[in-house]
Amino acid sequence: MTLHETEIRVRYAETDAMGYLHHSNYLTYFEIGRTELFRSAGGSYRAVEEGGLFLVVVKVSVNYRRPARYDDLLRLKTTITRITPARIEHDYELYRGDELLTTGNSTLACVDGEGQAVALPDALLESAE
Repeated sequence: MTLHETEIRVRYAETDAMGYLHHSNYLTYFEIGRTELFRSAGGSYRAVEEGGLFLVVVKVSVNYRRPARYDDLLRLKTTITRITPARIEHDYELYRGDELLTTGNSTLACVDGEGQAVALPDALLESAE
C-alpha cells in the first residue's frame, strides 16, 4: 500500500458560521491528498487528463469524529488500499496533532472522454507500487 502525508491549514473561507471546517471541504482535502500522493510518486493528473483519461469519484464516505476549526494545522494521511484494472481506492485519516478527527475512503474509476470505463494508465499504476 502506498501512503502519503500532507499538511493543510484550515482557512477562514472553509469554515461555517460556528468556525468549524465545513463538512463539504473534507472532500476537497481528500482530493488534495490523492493529488499529492500521485505527485510525490512522480505522477501528474494533468498529464493523465491531457492523455484523454479522467479519474472520477464513484463512491466516497466520510466519518466525522471531532471538528476541525479555523487556523488548525491538519495532517492528512492518504493510503492507496486497492487497485483493480479500472479503479483505485483510497483511505484517509485527518489529524490535528495526534488527535484523529476524520476518516474516509473513496473509489475512483478511470474513464475516457466518452465516460466509458477504461484501464488505469501505467503512470498511475507505477505510482501505486
